[in-house]
Amino acid sequence: MLRRQLLHFGAFTLGGLPVSLVHAQGGAQKKFVVVLLRGAVDGLSVVAPFGEREYAASRPQIALPPPGADDGLIRLDSLFGLHPALAPLKRHWDGGQLAFVHASGSPDPTRSHFDAQDYFESGTPGRKSTPDGWMNRLLMALPGEPSPTRAISQGSTPPRIFAGTASVASLGLGPDAMQRRAIDDPQLQAGLARLYAHDPQLGSTLRDTTEGRGEMARSMAAGDAPAMDPSADAGAPSARSFAADARRLGTLIRKDPHTQLAFTAVGGWDSHVNQGAGKGQLANRLASLGAGLDALASGLGDSLKDTVIVVASEFGRTLRQNGNGGTDHGRGNVMWLLGGPVAGGQVLGEWPGLDRAALADGRDLAVRTDFRQVLAPLLQRHLGLTEAALATVFPQGPQTWRYAERLLRG
Repeated sequence: MLRRQLLHFGAFTLGGLPVSLVHAQGGAQKKFVVVLLRGAVDGLSVVAPFGEREYAASRPQIALPPPGADDGLIRLDSLFGLHPALAPLKRHWDGGQLAFVHASGSPDPTRSHFDAQDYFESGTPGRKSTPDGWMNRLLMALPGEPSPTRAISQGSTPPRIFAGTASVASLGLGPDAMQRRAIDDPQLQAGLARLYAHDPQLGSTLRDTTEGRGEMARSMAAGDAPAMDPSADAGAPSARSFAADARRLGTLIRKDPHTQLAFTAVGGWDSHVNQGAGKGQLANRLASLGAGLDALASGLGDSLKDTVIVVASEFGRTLRQNGNGGTDHGRGNVMWLLGGPVAGGQVLGEWPGLDRAALADGRDLAVRTDFRQVLAPLLQRHLGLTEAALATVFPQGPQTWRYAERLLRG
């Protein structure tokens, strides 16, 4: 069983080894974090187009009131407003560190949670045969020296996005994420080293496992880590527990100078019933998510100035509310960008409008920006990928990358 665990996605799990911090702090590393909202969050409530007449007309019970009304939207511009439950993030918008790309998503028309998440994580929409995830390919393509903790996956199971040959460190959820594990025992490590001495693959994975666990534990030893539709979620925790885990992840990224990539997922967004508006089910989850993203930024501390956080979901939800006061599986959604390098304070994207003729299949916000058209410029300009390296990360990507000159500062 241990052999299978070591080989599964090349990942290893963090334990809380009581070792003092010994890393020498070098130059600032450019960092990149992806947060996947599993279950298809309603982007038309996250960043609501209150300036469109069809918005309120299509959602008589769940449309967000306009800015200035009770439980109303937070004005972003003359067309869009931010859900009031996300008020903790407004300071990042005002500070020029938060932006959105609306009417974005996958070019594949599937409304299956499983397929759409798979396409986002593989980076090859419409192709199910892709064996690895785009963040594992990114890890292989990054310039600079590799490290056992260069990439961190937070969660209880290895995600599809990090599937591949490169080893990825895995940080568990909750306070137990820092607990010591059996693999931390030096005698067990020595025994496994002898056992796998003649197996290059297992030997390499074991070395990454033990070195990475020790490295992350040393980074967290300074003591300021906080102790604090099921199938649609794919095992991702709900937003309620996100804040403490997000702060822990941000703290680890800040303290480990080798960490550049991180991934985490939050579930609970499949809002078919009783979605609510300014208050209610969705508002409660967005409040927890907003607090969590703010906690992630706080955990990153000074490293936020060198970090880009991308928040995305597998697809959006229908424009019109259904008979149960919720929304069904749709198409276009909104991507979030947060961090110091982000050219914030703007809603980007080609907005198609909500007229019936503009809707996908007569019911959904159309996808006008392929999600890879947002990600690729970030990988090039922020992480320094060459054109050739980018082609390995997104081998079937669009021919042009939109908004490249407007996503980041400088």
